[in-house]
Amino acid sequence: MSPHASESAAPTKPGELVHLEYELWAEGGGRTDLIDATSEEVVQKATGTLPSGRTFGPRPHLIGGEYFPAGIEKVLESAQIGTEFEREFAPADAFGERDPNLIELFSMSEVQRLPEMRREDAALDIGTVLTIRGRRGRVVTLTQARVRVDFNPPFAGRKIRAKFRIVSRIEGAVEQVRALIELEYGHSKEFQVEVHGKSIVLTIPDRTKFDVAWFGAKPRVVDRLRTQLEAHSVKLIEEYVTPKAASADKPVPPAASEPAAGTAEKGTPAHAHTHSPKSA
Repeated sequence: MSPHASESAAPTKPGELVHLEYELWAEGGGRTDLIDATSEEVVQKATGTLPSGRTFGPRPHLIGGEYFPAGIEKVLESAQIGTEFEREFAPADAFGERDPNLIELFSMSEVQRLPEMRREDAALDIGTVLTIRGRRGRVVTLTQARVRVDFNPPFAGRKIRAKFRIVSRIEGAVEQVRALIELEYGHSKEFQVEVHGKSIVLTIPDRTKFDVAWFGAKPRVVDRLRTQLEAHSVKLIEEYVTPKAASADKPVPPAASEPAAGTAEKGTPAHAHTHSPKSA
């Protein structure tokens, strides 16, 4: 067996970037809900619809990272490449037990002053997600004067059933850079990526230059590139090119030139002279 084949067959370890397929289901209270999946067929069957703009298929994943709760992330360490496996997780090993102290009551006046409630399309209902005093929670009850908000994770207190398959390791510096961009922000295929040793150059796509999500993701992307790929420098290029305005006027053909002195018009002898009649 070649060294490369042996390395590919080796179990995964923390810090590796891989392509991952998975399904996550929450069970409890007499119901089973899909949390997330990389399969279009699974999502369509479970929800009856597909999220707009969502792409499916294996996703980049950092083994031992923070995408899944620590207990779920742990089972991906030492997994065999290409082998599908299933696991079940107690609430304590997944999204935690439900804490009744994380369900809090707020006045309607305070809720209405929140930035998300000042938008023109703002709506307040059961299930609305609010950010209050730096914490995100879901509305569980409301009256004209009070709003009760649950700050527990959405799937806290429920058993989790999961299916995983690590498709392959992500190798090659450029592909690893794209994987980290995808993990922290998305749209990685739209970035131009150059890697020169320990120097990384990213050319920012047009859609990202004015994307509010990028303003928050940028420091995370840079930090990941420094810590994960040990980059000595990360250069971000934002180029704003002024488009050339197309002229609305059509080209004007050159004007016909006047006959030069001494040049006869068509049908007139070149040296013809006109005479006025002599007076009698």
